[in-house]
Amino acid sequence: MGLGIVQVYSSSYIFATEMYQDGLYFVIRQAVSMLVGLSVLFIAAHLPWKVWKKSFVILWIVTCCFLLLTLIPGIGVKVGGARRWIHLGVTRFEPSELLKVMVPWLISFLCSHWSEPDHWSKKPHAWFLWLLPFGILLAQPDFGSFALLTLVILSTLLVLGFSWKYFLSLTACLIPLFILLIVKYPYRLRRVVGFLNPWADPTDSGFQLIQSLLSIRNGGFWGQGLGAGQGKLFFLPEAHTDFTLAVFAEETGFIGMSLLFLLYGFVFFKTFQIGLHIKNLQSRILVLGVSFLFGLNSLFNMAVVLGVLPTKGLTLPFLSYGGSSLVCYCLAFGWVLNIERQQAEYS
Repeated sequence: MGLGIVQVYSSSYIFATEMYQDGLYFVIRQAVSMLVGLSVLFIAAHLPWKVWKKSFVILWIVTCCFLLLTLIPGIGVKVGGARRWIHLGVTRFEPSELLKVMVPWLISFLCSHWSEPDHWSKKPHAWFLWLLPFGILLAQPDFGSFALLTLVILSTLLVLGFSWKYFLSLTACLIPLFILLIVKYPYRLRRVVGFLNPWADPTDSGFQLIQSLLSIRNGGFWGQGLGAGQGKLFFLPEAHTDFTLAVFAEETGFIGMSLLFLLYGFVFFKTFQIGLHIKNLQSRILVLGVSFLFGLNSLFNMAVVLGVLPTKGLTLPFLSYGGSSLVCYCLAFGWVLNIERQQAEYS
């Protein structure tokens, strides 16, 4: 989070000065979000675990209600053709970020009610619990979060020993659905075409990826130095949010990028390792789900910035500007710390 504050300052100062006449506009808001996130993390880590378990259904209903509010005109905020945010007085909140950290909870809740992890698929009401928030995501639309959470679910179930027969059947059903969701919407198809050959349309569909790759190339081995990047000077869109990694690469170079990748890899593998050693099934599933959420979310963002995946609006956890993402990830890792502490006490 400390690295994220520095990155938000470096990537947003000029943009904030131009747009809001205050170079610290985004930094102050991120700092406030960080303080809120640390408070949430402390509460999540120390509140008795039985309280969290009893509160799951309430939290899930609240999450679904927040998602529904995004679709209501006047409450839901429409940006770039998508309704993903709601007004909360002085700030905005993105409910899909809360849904992301609740999905591991839902997997653990469903799996813990059957003797084997794959038995949840035999319960019709479980499908409704899955499809309701996913349907809202597609209605916003938020295809990136939909794809991310789908992979988190599949990855977690696969590690838990989910039957290959069910896994392959589910995957076979999802692939044509994903293709349909891409082909049906022209702007998504343009992104795919722009990803395959960004130089074919360098001023439109390929513009963001080209600028991202130029920033990374300009970083060289050692980088241009903190604050000295050129891509953030209104060349690179979303420089302080989705594509902040490109700014980081330009300013810290190959060395900085390598260290950052190692840092993200360490957090993922450490969380995954904790999950494997948890004895309680429900807690183990939750921690593994959080590890896959963090790992896949980070990997998706890095892949997009590096041109390995089509452009999609997913933030880089803890590094990108965004209070909703920061606070919700603090909540998720607070749960992990809570479970790890309990494991240590009983072992």
